[in-house]
Amino acid sequence: MKGFDYSGLTGKIITRESYDYSESIMSWNRAIEKYPLAIIYCYSDEDVCNAIKWSRENSMEIRVRSGGHSYEGYSTGNDLVVIDVSEINKIYINEEEGIVKIGGGVRNREAYEAFGERGYAFPGGGCPTVGVPGLILGGGWGYSCRYLGLASDSLIEAEIINYQGEKLIVNKEKNNDLFWAIMGSGGCNFGIITSMTIKLKKKVNMGTLINVNYPNVEKSVILEVILKLQDLFKNLDRRMNFKTAIYNSEERGIGIKLTGLFYGNSDEAKKIMEPLLNLTSDIEINIEDKSILECNRWIQDSHPDYEKYKSTGRFVNRDYNEEEIKKLIEIVSNPSEGFYYTAVSFYGVGGAISDVDKLATAYYYRDAKFIMGIQSVWEEDKYALANKEWVKEKFEIIRKLTEGSFVNFPLDELEDYENEYYGENINKLKNIKVKYDPNNVFNYPQAIKGKSKI
Repeated sequence: MKGFDYSGLTGKIITRESYDYSESIMSWNRAIEKYPLAIIYCYSDEDVCNAIKWSRENSMEIRVRSGGHSYEGYSTGNDLVVIDVSEINKIYINEEEGIVKIGGGVRNREAYEAFGERGYAFPGGGCPTVGVPGLILGGGWGYSCRYLGLASDSLIEAEIINYQGEKLIVNKEKNNDLFWAIMGSGGCNFGIITSMTIKLKKKVNMGTLINVNYPNVEKSVILEVILKLQDLFKNLDRRMNFKTAIYNSEERGIGIKLTGLFYGNSDEAKKIMEPLLNLTSDIEINIEDKSILECNRWIQDSHPDYEKYKSTGRFVNRDYNEEEIKKLIEIVSNPSEGFYYTAVSFYGVGGAISDVDKLATAYYYRDAKFIMGIQSVWEEDKYALANKEWVKEKFEIIRKLTEGSFVNFPLDELEDYENEYYGENINKLKNIKVKYDPNNVFNYPQAIKGKSKI
């Protein structure tokens, strides 16, 4: 960014001339290769305010980054300014008031450790380096969501820097329409969140880790598991949740794996899951008692440090018949050239999520049975295009079996993305966008559209 006057900016400024530029532009999804003109690491609200004002004064497009986990790289871009809040990462726990205030850069692992050290459960996500505010903005699926609700359902208040570089307090009393919007609207549509206050859940000491794998099994077994899974979730104890992945791995072949968490003991868990555990002898079962913190540590540690992938997710609103399930199995059985891992996954929802009306927050699809994910992972760059095209092609099969897309699992090629992500809530969100960001300062490829940029 030669020729720019940086006076007025605070925080740490990284440009293309900086020695650590290459490291600073990396996303968790290493398939994202974008080259911003600058990254501004902010350490305070003031830094964020100054970054917004400076970017606008210099007619620079803005992206906002916390954990850097946007599936499609919407927290970065070419020839623009990335405002990074990852250094605003303090956590303040007030047990007397039953609240926790977290900075805009706090990540899942940091939150789990802080809550867990005091014996509290935290309704976070599975991947350790996902930014908690980004998780909450999209609703926030996690292994505790059927019991504790979505991550966004615990939100009490947020501090947001708006398009003018001014701080807004957002809760049920102040800017309550914006409070409604940030619980499920995804991305950075209305401003930059520098802190969130969330409710402390009740103390929970012990739970059960669920790790069940059917590696390299016949397709008939996978079919039976999905049929049993659908039946199980009709009346599943809301203390239990898991993700079920029909996978194809270079290392383990074609199989199906269940990863989950239960707020109860392992004997109870095994009894509940019995229909899924006796379909074949080709099974690896690890259902064991651990502290809730240890369960979440194990789940987080099962994620790689980074990947190259294309992935998205849709909502499942009905049971599938055998032929439909076979179609899903065939997707996984015929992977892309150069794939390393591919999967069609069922993320469990329901329970406490559906206790809240679909119009009560921006998160619309509260009546879904599952979120269905599809992904393809590769290691060699020469196979990137083939894997991306494979996901786009197979997505059309999944689209016909599902209804609506999950904003935290975005797809760049999604047509009519506003209605797909937000359902009946989109018109209200558009009005809120016009009110709080009239100049479309917070704009990215799938941002909520208010009106034309001024």
